[in-house]
Amino acid sequence: MKNILVIKLRYIGDVLLATPVLHSLKAANPQSRLTVAVNRGTEDILAHHPDVDEVLAVEKGSWRTQLRFLSEIRRCRFDCVIDLTDADRSAVMTWLSGAPVRIGFNDEHRWRGVLYTEIVNPPAGHRAERDLAAAKALGIEAKPSLPVLRTSALDEEEAGRLLEKVAVGAGDLTRPLVMLHPGARYWFKAWPAERFAELADRLTECYGCRVLVGGGPQDRTMAEEIARRARSSPTVVAGCATLLQFASMLKRCSVFIGNDSGAMHVAAAVGTPVVALFGPSNPAEWGPLTERQAVLYKGMDCRACFHPDCRRGENNCMRLISVDEVFEAAARLVKILGNGVRG
Repeated sequence: MKNILVIKLRYIGDVLLATPVLHSLKAANPQSRLTVAVNRGTEDILAHHPDVDEVLAVEKGSWRTQLRFLSEIRRCRFDCVIDLTDADRSAVMTWLSGAPVRIGFNDEHRWRGVLYTEIVNPPAGHRAERDLAAAKALGIEAKPSLPVLRTSALDEEEAGRLLEKVAVGAGDLTRPLVMLHPGARYWFKAWPAERFAELADRLTECYGCRVLVGGGPQDRTMAEEIARRARSSPTVVAGCATLLQFASMLKRCSVFIGNDSGAMHVAAAVGTPVVALFGPSNPAEWGPLTERQAVLYKGMDCRACFHPDCRRGENNCMRLISVDEVFEAAARLVKILGNGVRG
């Protein structure tokens, strides 16, 4: 295999969890050219990945834009395409590539199965292990490994400048730096803002923590609400940094505390201890891949709901996670690490 394309048209966390597959492919074919196609907005995850030669950002534009992109894919003359997306759109892209070897998933047993030369039947377990099964379809003994996220020196420098700008400078080096991340793709995966605020106060009062409230531009409103509710004046950094600058900030944090999200996987990938709050999704499949973690999960009978409304009201899966539980999990990690900003 001299020219390989991997397709992962999902979200930030999904792309990160696919990086062990990329490592396995490159290790088995060190002279090959490895290209990865991802959705626009997730490409920075692979910008400095040591095993990736090229990243293609797929636009969700007009049919004309789509056809132009597909024609470029076909001109690349890939020997093998591995579709890790498990969706119709990516299956069509795989087929139109013209590659003689086309590997993909088809859990729903849909028509797209005819577009692959081999369908992977993945084992039950974590999503990263599922993706590794695609490499095994090529006869590669793919061993589980941790997701990889690399940042540049420029990302690190800019993250340092941003933290200094919000008064997290040299004077705070004796205080643990904690990142709270209240955002989630769906509201029913989010822990309440007032509980993040209470948590910020307790971490500040009991451990002298310097608390940041992070996220993307879409999380800014919630982050500001948490800052307003908290007496300890946590610093809002949501929407202030690029993805890789945010990752660089996380490297300096003693603990990340947040909902099941892409940011949680970013924290794990850069080595920051994680307190992960899970509701409707299953941590056995989507949990952070790091040894230094605490996962809080109630495992209710309706956990796979993904419904726009929750009939359990105040007793829903995220509200059942108490501030005491999260504080104790975070405190254990802070104590293990000792005081001070990492990095």
